[in-house]
Amino acid sequence: MAKQKATSRAAAKTAVKKKWTGLGTSAKSSSRKTIKSKTRALPAAKAAKTTSKASKSRARAKQRIAISHHREEDFKADGLRTYAQYRDLGIADATHGLAQAHVIRLIGPCNPAEVSKLHYHDVEFQMVYVLKGWVKTYMEGQGETLMKQGSAWTQPPRIKHLIMDYSDDVELLEVILPAEFKTVELAS
Repeated sequence: MAKQKATSRAAAKTAVKKKWTGLGTSAKSSSRKTIKSKTRALPAAKAAKTTSKASKSRARAKQRIAISHHREEDFKADGLRTYAQYRDLGIADATHGLAQAHVIRLIGPCNPAEVSKLHYHDVEFQMVYVLKGWVKTYMEGQGETLMKQGSAWTQPPRIKHLIMDYSDDVELLEVILPAEFKTVELAS
């Protein structure tokens, strides 16, 4: 029995080697050279930093599959803003806090006195996609922008921004890294 397993493993390894060899030696060796030359070109400190980052990413908890189906009862008014309802997509739990994703419904009609407050988020990454309706934003360095259904934007870390106006039916998909972050409201 053990002899049969060893033979089948050897046969599998041989098949993989034949498949790899069939791609041609020049393609195989040139890709190896490229990788080696990049590795050698790195200064020792940078190579150590790269290795350290790779070790940290391997140490993260294993991510799970997150499946979320649309249900009206999943929209909750328990998020960052009182004028919004949030539908959590389960990403924070599945990634152990690495990222967060939710659908946001801004409740109309828009009250600029409530929503137009300059603030920033202490995040590593933030992306918003307009699923439905429209939203008018202000972002430092960008100015006023009208985002309509199908529009998407990223907000660099700590960029000052605010919502100026929105349609009564607006829904946004927001993805943020990490899941837990600080929001800082600035004096107007």
